[in-house]
Parts: sequence; C-alpha cells; structure tokens
Amino acid sequence: MTTFDAISDRLAEQVIEVPSWAYGNSGTRFKVFGSAGTPRTVQEKIADAAKVHEFTGLAPKVALHIPWDQVEDFAALQSFAVEHGVRLGTVNSNTFQDDDFKLGSLANPDPAVRRKAIEHNLMCIDIMNEIGSTDLKIWLADGTNYPGQDDIAARQERLAEGLAEIYAALGDDHRLVLEYKFFEPAFYHTDVPDWGTSYAHCVALGDKATVCLDTGHHAPGTNIEFIVAQLLRLGKLGAFDFNSRFYADDDLIVGAADPFQLFRILYEVVRGGGYGADSGVAFMLDQCHNIEKKIPGQIRSVLNVQEMTARALLVDADELAAAQRSGDVLAANDVLMDAFYTDVRADLADWRSSRGLPAEPMKAFLASGYQEQIEADRVGGNQAGWN
Repeated sequence: MTTFDAISDRLAEQVIEVPSWAYGNSGTRFKVFGSAGTPRTVQEKIADAAKVHEFTGLAPKVALHIPWDQVEDFAALQSFAVEHGVRLGTVNSNTFQDDDFKLGSLANPDPAVRRKAIEHNLMCIDIMNEIGSTDLKIWLADGTNYPGQDDIAARQERLAEGLAEIYAALGDDHRLVLEYKFFEPAFYHTDVPDWGTSYAHCVALGDKATVCLDTGHHAPGTNIEFIVAQLLRLGKLGAFDFNSRFYADDDLIVGAADPFQLFRILYEVVRGGGYGADSGVAFMLDQCHNIEKKIPGQIRSVLNVQEMTARALLVDADELAAAQRSGDVLAANDVLMDAFYTDVRADLADWRSSRGLPAEPMKAFLASGYQEQIEADRVGGNQAGWN
C-alpha cells in the first residue's frame, strides 16, 4: 500500500469551499431552528467561515447565495473576506423562493416569470465579475406535482432556451455549473432530475458548462461513484456539493451516514484525475446544520473530506491494476479495503502540525472561545436563514 509520506504533498492541494448558508439557521419543511450566535449579516457568515479555514487550513473559499447574501458593494465584501483570510468563490443563483417561481423558473409556462429568472442569473454573473468568481451554480426547483400539470417536453425546451441565454453572458473564464436533484420540491417530475439530463443540457451549451454532483440528490441505492467516473471520463464534472443522507436530501455532515461511500467517491475522483488545483473539479460543501452548532459542523465536514481523500490517495494503483488485469476479484477488493481501513488520523494530525495548523482543529476551535464570543455579541437583529 502507498505510504502516507508519499501522499503528504498531494494533500496540500486540497481546497474545500464552504457555503455561506451553512452558518445561518436551517431546518426541515416543518421547522427552522434558531441558535445562539447565528450570523445576522453576510459579513458575520464570512467571519465564521474564516474560522473554519483558520483551524483546518482546508477552506479558503466561501460560496455565496443570491439574494441571501445580497449587498450593495460586492467588491467591498471581497475585501472584507480577504481581510479575514479567505476569498469569495462560487455564486449560487436562487430562483426557488419567490412566489412567482411556484410553478417553476426557467421552465415556467409564463414568459414573464422565465424572464425574471434569466435576469436574476445575469445579475449573478455581474456579481461574479465584481468579486472575480469563475463559477455560476444553478440549481432549479422546477418541476410538476401532478400528471398533466404541464407539458414535460415543452418545459425542457424552455429550460434549454433560458440556459442558453445565461450561458451566452458568461465571461471567458466563467463556467456554468448545472446541479440536478432526483425530487423535491417537485414530486411528479423534476426538470433536471439526474446527471444525464444535466449532462445533456451542458453538452448542448458548450465547453463552459459542467455538471454539479450533490451527493444527496440521488435515488436510494444509486452508485454515485459510477456517475463520478462517467462524468470525469466525459470531461463534464465541474463541482461537488458534499453532504450526507440517510433517506433523501438530508444535507447532513458529509460522511455521517456512509463513510465508505465517501471513500469510494473520492477514490474515483483521484483515479479519474478530478483531484488537485488543475483538475477543474471544485469541492464544495452543501449542508444545513439543524441541531448542531454551525462552525464545528463545518470543521467536522472538511476534516471528513480530508480524511477520506487521504485514504483514497493511499490506494496502490499499480497493485490494484495488476489484480484487475489478472481477474483476481478478492485481491482487487483487498487493495481498496486496505486503504479504507487505514487509520490516518494521527498522520493527519502530524501533517497539520508540520504546517503550523492545530493538530486537532475541533479541540482548538472549542478552546478558542470564539463560539462563546459570538453567542454573547450577536444579540438582537434578524438571524440569517434560508426561509
């Protein structure tokens, strides 16, 4: 098996983008829970995100969600982020919360609503230009609840037309990253329900359109690592939204439900050339911390991704290939399992210490007093949240 020393330098290539909305209040369809110390402004979200990077060294970028993170001066917001040791990254558009979007956005049967959705995404591109972002991420809640509610094929045509107009407005260094989701909030059909639909639209759009894979957006039993391998093979995997689920789109801490699945996904990422600064694949978290504190939840998440990345890098590619060529089924499986069962926590602690980071980031954060400080300081005002 590959040694930890052999992968040490590769671990330094890891960048995990954290979402601004993870620091706000969230919940379920039944209740959004408040918590002490929750940010009231996007600046406070960024300050909290900066703490995750300070203690882990893994999260130098913060994704924005518009209009949740709308400000008058985005250049000033970028300066604020830099002052706190991070940068603004992906811009996520939101066409799923206005009342106008009840029957869809880019696929809506009403031309005026479709125009509103397009203009919102064009505004997001303007924001990208202000902050130097390269990625516009689009997730659509579009779909129907009942058979006959709308023309499914016509909705695809409307969607394609809207995406094409948005795509045409991208800058030379921009990408459109199209996310998919199996179901919810639409229950009969969703307009972008799977990787194949997203891929088809991205191919039609052009080279600057790629697929975003949210690890919670699949039917139970889906082999997500196969999708990873296929999209990498086709050159269309643009980004991950990492989270974990037991049943549907639970948005739990990544690796909480099935660490082995996370390992398998990251192995395919490494094997397929999707890991590293030049890979073109962005690692991002998309999680909602409903009952746990937000900053520790994000720290645990990025550490889980790092740990499973380290295990994936430990797979002996030559030994595995030899076993596969010879048809030795159990030997090939053993190579993967040996890497997965390797406990790299002590090695990662030493790795962090050698780079001036806390050996145990969670303990260091809890001892820092930051959580108690923000709970004491952030009294009054409107807490941020997705509702």
